[in-house]
Amino acid sequence: MSGHDNSSQLRSVLPFQAEPAAVRELRRVVRKQLTAWRLSALTDEAELVVSELAANVIKHVGRGVVATLVLGAAAGLLRIELHDKSYRVPVLGTAACDDECGRGLHLLAGLAADWGTLLTATGKAVWCELSADLEARCQRVRRAEAVLMEYRRDAGAAPLLQSRSVQILEESATDLIADLLYWVAAGGGDPDGLLDRAQMHFEAEAKAA
Repeated sequence: MSGHDNSSQLRSVLPFQAEPAAVRELRRVVRKQLTAWRLSALTDEAELVVSELAANVIKHVGRGVVATLVLGAAAGLLRIELHDKSYRVPVLGTAACDDECGRGLHLLAGLAADWGTLLTATGKAVWCELSADLEARCQRVRRAEAVLMEYRRDAGAAPLLQSRSVQILEESATDLIADLLYWVAAGGGDPDGLLDRAQMHFEAEAKAA
């Protein structure tokens, strides 16, 4: 794997072979690059996006194929592009529990300020933009509130009383986090590691604000 960085354009081009070991290396390179660009607050999202996009190349284009990760940064926006040699464009639909590609695209749509696909001369690129600005953080708060409201509805909880909405949503957030930890453990993941990464991510964003 090799990279190229132009400090005036804040651009990095990383060709790689689509193998699981390469995905781990991409995460390492992304973390190092964002630290150099002073965009550490976006590291966790960027690593997750890159992992999902690279995993989709392995699964749907082919293990061992040559692909290219392109990173670019300007005005508080990080742009991530994953180029491969397939013309098959992914479609965001309803993600079933066993639909890994569908879940990845929903994750991408939830994290990114914007995302899409484009056809190139040799295949396609899936791209997304992550934002470090205040409005993006406000959008995350609004998304969290929407998720909590939907969670309460699905749980059959009573409607919110406006005077206590924050406290009630905090209680729902605790229940939701517990459910997520059960979900991670059921998939063989590390619940404690998830909490640690989330805390580190929150503290990095709060420090950058």
